[in-house]
Amino acid sequence: MIKVAMTSVYVDDVAKAHAFYTDVLGFETRLHMDLGGGSLLVTVGAPEGAQPDLQLLLEPGQGPIAEPYRAALREAGLPCIVFSVDDIAAEYERLRSLGVRFTHKPQEQGPVIAAVLDDTVGNLIQLAQPKERDGTD
Repeated sequence: MIKVAMTSVYVDDVAKAHAFYTDVLGFETRLHMDLGGGSLLVTVGAPEGAQPDLQLLLEPGQGPIAEPYRAALREAGLPCIVFSVDDIAAEYERLRSLGVRFTHKPQEQGPVIAAVLDDTVGNLIQLAQPKERDGTD
């Protein structure tokens, strides 16, 4: 069996991203290593062991590959990653009260209710909650 162990998100500033992803979004630090010269290696994951093997690498977004990729996603209004939530209405209100800027309020999108937020470090992030199934699908 193959499972996702780590994926990365390119960010403008690793330290600022770490603060946003932990203090605001609620992830926990899995790895925080100073590589010297101002470089950090930082991973975060879901709190309370919800997905103990899965880590999100907050990766510097400068460079000839990352910059055009990030710019194209942002220009198209596309999120770089999707996070699932149990109660999107509550999460939307919680994050707005913390000053998070949303580009799209929660709305139905096929099988989910989704919202898109700005992560303050160059990316759009989608939050998604599965819609209740009524048995007719």
